[in-house]
Amino acid sequence: MPMEYRALGRSDIKVSGICLGTMTWGQQNTESDGHAQMDRALDAGVNFFDASEMYPIPPQAETKGRTEEIIGSWFRARKNREKIILATKVAGRSSRLSWLRKDGGLVEQSRSQILEALEASLRRLQTDYIDLYQLHWPDRPMRLFGGRLGYEPMEGESRPIGEILETLALCVKSGKVRHIGLSNETSWGIMSFLHEAEMRDLPRIASVQNAYNFLNRTYELVGSEIAHREGVGLLAYSPLAQGYLTGKYQGGALPAGSRKALFRRLQRYETEGSSDRIDEYLAVAERHGLDASQMANAFVLGRDFVTSNIIGATSMDQLDLALGSVDVELGAECLADIEAVHLRQPYPCP
Repeated sequence: MPMEYRALGRSDIKVSGICLGTMTWGQQNTESDGHAQMDRALDAGVNFFDASEMYPIPPQAETKGRTEEIIGSWFRARKNREKIILATKVAGRSSRLSWLRKDGGLVEQSRSQILEALEASLRRLQTDYIDLYQLHWPDRPMRLFGGRLGYEPMEGESRPIGEILETLALCVKSGKVRHIGLSNETSWGIMSFLHEAEMRDLPRIASVQNAYNFLNRTYELVGSEIAHREGVGLLAYSPLAQGYLTGKYQGGALPAGSRKALFRRLQRYETEGSSDRIDEYLAVAERHGLDASQMANAFVLGRDFVTSNIIGATSMDQLDLALGSVDVELGAECLADIEAVHLRQPYPCP
């Protein structure tokens, strides 16, 4: 089945239904690994790469920016920048990150910091422009990256959304950014950015990048209608729930070289009942003769509010499996089985 290409927001840009995620390059993966992955993905019809100024993950002062540097060296070697829709991100406000900016100050989405981050990304990526520049997480204080459902007010400073959007407008006007997007954002945040853009004639967000997978389908509640009515599609990250949906961690397994073994950061998918739900999804895949990871990727790819499914791999075998998900069609019975598992315990890992 050929790769499908979908509109990025209301722009005239068409991005592949699969986006190549890059957050392991520069730590788990070498420069040559990253180059090989980009070559393979491009050959498979992928024209969309996603990065961040902070990558690789987990973020560290010693490795910041390495991922973008690997992409930049690939552009220099292949001389094919025009073939790729390139996305990257600027970090949000943090009380811990003091090593991303030149002055050693804590990160925030001020005008000076966004402009500094953009210039640094352009240098590392060895390009004159970024197709999609995203806010990695909101500037306002809020609970992020997994936890309980629901909003809880938190104390802390933040930049007004209109001010942040004005800075992004400068980036677009300069020609260094074509379109803008959000990441790890709420429905209130998405609609607030859209409102400010309309009221003040500022650039409109094209997409939002949030986690979405069998264990965390919360975006359906907060964003699917926005995608339909406002043309702001989802760039879905973590479609395999950080590898848990492959089954490789079931029964307490800890594969050597896995992210859990290396970094011990994956507690988001270790909530009460999550292991039982994973077993049920693995059983669905087996019952329908499917590879579990391909079933999970194909499900995300098939959602009508998803613009692109962001895959990630540390080996070429993993990458080929993920790329092959475009050829997997989930039948009505399989989708019904998936929905039955979901309804037994919706949103076990929000």
